[in-house]
Amino acid sequence: MPIPMPMHVISPYGGAAAWNALPPQYRPLTQNAVLTAAQGKVAELRLELNSSGGKKDKNFSSKKIALKKIVANMTMSNNDMVALFPDIVGVMGTQSLEIKKMCFLYLVNYARTKPEIALKALPILLNDLEDSNPLMRALALRTLSYVHVKQYVENTVQPLKGLLKDSDPYVRKTAAFCVAKLYDHDRHLVEGSDLIDRLNMMLRDENPTVVSSALASLMDIWERSESIKLTIDYANASKIVQILPDCSEWGQTYILEALTSYVPQDTSEAALLADRITPRLSHTNSAVVLTCIRVILYLMNYIDSEKTIALLCTKLSPPLVTLLSKGPEIQYLALRNALLILQRRPEVLRNDIRVFFCKYNDPIYVKVTKLELIFMLASEKNIGEVLTELREYATEIDVHFVRKSVRAIGKLAIKIEPAAKLCIASLLELVATKVSYIVQEATVVIKNIFRKYPNQYESIISTLCENLDSLDEPEAKAAMIWVIGQYADRIENSEVLLEDFLDGWADETHDVQLALLTATVKLFIQRPSKGQDLVPKVLKWATEDTDNPDLRNRGYMYWRLLSSNPAAAKSIVMGEKPAITAESEKLDPATLEEMCLVVGTLATVYLKPVHTVFRSARARRLQDSPALQKERLPSWQAAQQAKLLTERQLAGGAPPALQSQQYAANGNGSAGRNADALEEADALFASMGGQNMMSSMNDGFASSPTHAVHGEQSQMYIVNQGQGLGTMRPMTHAEDGEGDLLSF
Repeated sequence: MPIPMPMHVISPYGGAAAWNALPPQYRPLTQNAVLTAAQGKVAELRLELNSSGGKKDKNFSSKKIALKKIVANMTMSNNDMVALFPDIVGVMGTQSLEIKKMCFLYLVNYARTKPEIALKALPILLNDLEDSNPLMRALALRTLSYVHVKQYVENTVQPLKGLLKDSDPYVRKTAAFCVAKLYDHDRHLVEGSDLIDRLNMMLRDENPTVVSSALASLMDIWERSESIKLTIDYANASKIVQILPDCSEWGQTYILEALTSYVPQDTSEAALLADRITPRLSHTNSAVVLTCIRVILYLMNYIDSEKTIALLCTKLSPPLVTLLSKGPEIQYLALRNALLILQRRPEVLRNDIRVFFCKYNDPIYVKVTKLELIFMLASEKNIGEVLTELREYATEIDVHFVRKSVRAIGKLAIKIEPAAKLCIASLLELVATKVSYIVQEATVVIKNIFRKYPNQYESIISTLCENLDSLDEPEAKAAMIWVIGQYADRIENSEVLLEDFLDGWADETHDVQLALLTATVKLFIQRPSKGQDLVPKVLKWATEDTDNPDLRNRGYMYWRLLSSNPAAAKSIVMGEKPAITAESEKLDPATLEEMCLVVGTLATVYLKPVHTVFRSARARRLQDSPALQKERLPSWQAAQQAKLLTERQLAGGAPPALQSQQYAANGNGSAGRNADALEEADALFASMGGQNMMSSMNDGFASSPTHAVHGEQSQMYIVNQGQGLGTMRPMTHAEDGEGDLLSF
């Protein structure tokens, strides 16, 4: 007896959720129902497609309606429509532009799925290339170039040569784009023909739209080819600039993009060309504006006059500001490009900081980007206005934006030294609100302020200590622990505060544990009597009770330093830190140069080199010429600084600032000194073997047995309390004195 089938589950439109909810015994019946429904739908559309519609249907209305249904199903990824391919080919010969458009759209979509059926439509397309209607010729040519089937590609080349000289400019424009499309399908076929030469000849066409299309096609081919080089001399550059006003907005974009392939040989040529394209900065289309800005930034590299460059920079500000009045997406694109431009040309937008103040209805991604620009444009002159605005942002509802605002205040204190007191006062006002996430973010930035200005603003430490209970995020905890360790000699109950944090050692993140380890060692170095009970315990946790190699290795390093040379330990752990700046987010000089050559593209949204965003894209570089101002390029200046640093290091007289940069490049300021200290400790232990090692510090470790294993040999470390740091003696089963203090 068949299983009764609930009617509501037979529908093929139930979706994945309905199918998963269906009992297994019903699924075969449902599959059959779906298949039957699909076959019925295809049969119904086939019938409508092949019906004549009667004598009154002279406009083929029934076929148009059927084709619209087929295209709608095709658009929704309904692959059942592929069964209608032979019927579509039969309808394709109908002399109706609307019907042909839909049939050609179907052909492009399914040609690679059914290439043998698609070949039956090839004669129809080739015949349409000779139609008297230019729209029909262009439509047929565009369809031929879109079908990625070998026979289609081969049969397109010969007709395309004739259509490149067609009497109608629309057909010539379409033919120009088709050359680039064919090159994408089969580059060897195009390179073996004279299509590229013919395309190059089209640059002399009388129609501006055709010229811009030919340039766009040549640029696309150049991007994909390693053997073809696109060069434009001043005469050609001047001609294409002359037709700019007569082109459409996208034609102007193509021409401006092509101008980046022009390499000025004289500074006056670059200045004149930049001046001629500046009217495009007032265009209503944002793509034209941003592309024009890109070309001007490019030409500035070849202009030697500072006055001309300053004048061009003043012309770049208004269009960027105008783009901020458009929709949020365009605003975001303009803001991201402004971030890039300000790094290369800080004089742009220097006096326009108010236009970047956030509005209440700005999306969060626009607000955050505006915040970055406010920070970049902030100076000693406008710091009061900026801080007032940032304090207002810090009281908003969006937590992410509030955090960014608080962090910006702290970064401004580091960036503008005369304004540090004002920034710290603003931070303390925000801390007084007792809002958890504000307090935590303020703690993080105050730590950086202490690093920038040591021994200057310690009076605010008490305020931070009053808000310890508000800290529950790892970054904030690590910052507060760093403050306690760094200023342990000035905080009366520093050991008590650290013990409170150490109570949750096992539950803390590795970053917090690393901060606790370092802070405990700092406490011991500055106040030995207060830290003697904590150090052995924390070192034991760090070396034995963790599986994190960074934490374990740092624990071993501190243990060896404190055991072998306490004076060296103090100079390393409490030594001078590398200089901290607020400009760490700047792009690499070489990357900055490349990014300025792709202003307005997607790469500038990510602020990453173009070849990392588009894998097939060609890396952009400034081409050498007599007019190139090399000494002003960021990459050249960075190379000169690196060369100077190397020379001073070889001479043995590197200044402290450069030494700090060297330490920073190694990972942290003490990396090189730590390595030297470890080598000295290893040499000391190897020479002393199992003999006692006496420390020179006043107070010592509490007794704490610790076990380490080296092969099958076990050691116990005994620290006696009553004799300074005490006697550290490895207790081994072998009495030959060859045991190491620590084994890795």
